Amino acid sequence: MTNALVLVEHGEGELKNTTLELITAARALGTVGAVVVGAPGTADKLKDALAQAGAEDIYAAESAEAEELLITPSVDALAGLAAHLQVPVLVSATQSGNEIAGRVGARVASGVVYNAGEIDADRNSKVAIFGGDYTVTTTAAGASPVFTLAPGSVDPEPQAAAGNLQQVELPAAGPTAVKITSFAPAEQGDRPELTEAKIVVSGGRGVGSAEGFGDVVEPLADALGAAVGASRAAVDADYYPGKFQVGQTGSTVSPNVYIALGISGAIQHKAGMQTSKTIVAVNKDEEASIFEITDFGVVGDLFDVAPQATEELKNS
Repeated sequence: MTNALVLVEHGEGELKNTTLELITAARALGTVGAVVVGAPGTADKLKDALAQAGAEDIYAAESAEAEELLITPSVDALAGLAAHLQVPVLVSATQSGNEIAGRVGARVASGVVYNAGEIDADRNSKVAIFGGDYTVTTTAAGASPVFTLAPGSVDPEPQAAAGNLQQVELPAAGPTAVKITSFAPAEQGDRPELTEAKIVVSGGRGVGSAEGFGDVVEPLADALGAAVGASRAAVDADYYPGKFQVGQTGSTVSPNVYIALGISGAIQHKAGMQTSKTIVAVNKDEEASIFEITDFGVVGDLFDVAPQATEELKNS
């Protein structure tokens, strides 16, 4: 019997790391059911990987138009299953995940907890509030509470399960469904996705320009096999695209290593990265608040420190 549902995130026939995190977190609630939304045959391709990750049941919510509609198929699948099974639902705390969670919660008349960390067997979760200054224990009312799990908040722990595949019928799209008319590939080159990266190198206002990102931040990231991030100040100044923004109004990351170059440490930025395992900061201002949460801090000019680090990495 399924005790918790997770929405599977996948791309190009492979599971995203966030799905492994969701399955690991959901095991605290009991047996995990993984909901795969996509074109016919999608779930069958992911079946073995989901079973190895710990999905006892796999619900294939597939239709020819599932990948042509924005969000609606995922909401329909999760809400229908949750209403039938009366179990909690977990999705990743991405922009689309948060919207899906809100819609599902409204449909099944249950509460929604956003950006949850660990979740326990009693359906309680830890959530950072006030920019990460406090952590509170929260619970949500209703038979099927919905949780959005902050990416990186749980270390995936595969645990082989049966992976029983079941088909779920999706309803026909209604008149308000939004149709996707075209796709454009994400412009990130060979770098890992920001929210899934094990190492992130971020630049702030101190980088000084878009050219500074290209000359200093990106080379260090590439030497480390890392993703590139940016503070809100850097994005607002057009130094780097908004989709790479880290912070309360951007992406939340929790990599093994987070390197902050020229970032002062505004509270909204800290809220998006302070759960990183190891934090390294380089800033000329020894009073910069970023140093309050760093494991290793360098008071110095990032244009001297970062290139030296990049060269050492290349020569190692």
